[in-house]
Amino acid sequence: MSTTIPFTPAAAEQVHFDRKELGLILSLYGRMVAQGEWRDYGISGLRELAVFSVFRRTAEFPLYRIEKRSKLRQRQGMYSVGGMDGQILRRGHDLAQVLRVLERKSIRAVD
Repeated sequence: MSTTIPFTPAAAEQVHFDRKELGLILSLYGRMVAQGEWRDYGISGLRELAVFSVFRRTAEFPLYRIEKRSKLRQRQGMYSVGGMDGQILRRGHDLAQVLRVLERKSIRAVD
């Protein structure tokens, strides 16, 4: 007698930022902290997306959300930056290019 073992597909893995991606994000984060713009961050790895949230103060809503959605790799690009109001500021295939939208926001005229 043989017993049949039902096949169960592996659970969907979570999406995470890899070391290179985190290096780019944390480099930008460090510069913004030095300028006094940002003070805290949070990282979430979910089934559909990975999120790096940036806060001005710990108890507030995030100023920006840097997201990685693997399913959008072949379409619009898997990286995006969203603002506090939920609007997508930039989306693309290259994380360094997408993060430039946040660097431009930090440039200010000095009187």
